[in-house]
Amino acid sequence: MTRSQDRLLAQWRAEPIRESKFRSYVRLAKLDVFDYYLSLFVVLAAILATTTQFSVEVFPMLLCFVAGEICVLASLVAFDDYTGFADGSDVANYGPDAPLRRKLRKPLVAGTLTPAEALRFAWGAAAAGAALWTAAILIGPYRPMWTVILLVVTFVVSLQYSYGIKLSYHGFQEIYLAALGWVLVLAPYALATGTINAFVVVQALIFGLGPLLFGVYSNTNDIEGDRSVGRTTVASTVSPRANARFVAALSLAEFAIGAVGSLTGAAPWWFVLAMAPATMMRARQWHRGFKLGDIMTARRMGFRVHRLSVLLLVLANLLVLALG
Repeated sequence: MTRSQDRLLAQWRAEPIRESKFRSYVRLAKLDVFDYYLSLFVVLAAILATTTQFSVEVFPMLLCFVAGEICVLASLVAFDDYTGFADGSDVANYGPDAPLRRKLRKPLVAGTLTPAEALRFAWGAAAAGAALWTAAILIGPYRPMWTVILLVVTFVVSLQYSYGIKLSYHGFQEIYLAALGWVLVLAPYALATGTINAFVVVQALIFGLGPLLFGVYSNTNDIEGDRSVGRTTVASTVSPRANARFVAALSLAEFAIGAVGSLTGAAPWWFVLAMAPATMMRARQWHRGFKLGDIMTARRMGFRVHRLSVLLLVLANLLVLALG
């Protein structure tokens, strides 16, 4: 951190914050942001809708997979907080001059955890995640080699997202946020069924864009802090107008995936209509963020849109099941 960031941190910590270590570790793991974990419901509904046989071995496999997913992501965000504190970007983005951000969400900056504690937590969560994903592979009814390789790559890349080689600092953040969501649908589905399904691919692509479409609003808000530490995102690299167009393109891509799925038969003909409520909310999100200039409200809207999308995906699968 620079001297100015040190002074900013001291100003922020002028009033000591007290909370339990357990609570601080929960905050470090960002367990309140559960949007990736909703993949479980999409996968379960997709298995019911697209397969004729359902093995009881699927349930313990899915439990292990989701528990591993939680641990891997807890490790990722803990490493991210550790790096963001060390380079000063979190002090800039969550400091007293950013009143819309809750400082307790960053335990290192708030002073409720030390960097050493965060680092130990990150490595412990990573080890637990590796063990649980290994268990999911071993106890599942199927283990396609491409799925195993995909999970290994995802695990390794997750640890390098903001730590080690810091992929998110070198222009890979946006693709990772989407790709992680794709993996968290496709991998457990393949472990459960031994194959892949076109409709499931459509759902995975839509699911992965959800977290990305609140991540890009965060990046828009964090431009100055990211630039100060050399963290390369689309928002920190291009002009405001180009960034607005980029986010609009992502929003349109989400709609286009459903539309192409319906037109080609990869998804039911009515699928694009079923996803229309999420599409309309996505348009409102962009308008709020880039026309009205309320980026943080638009970011919060992104969580609601993603959760609505998950609900609509589950309902679409159940309708496919009901229609036979």
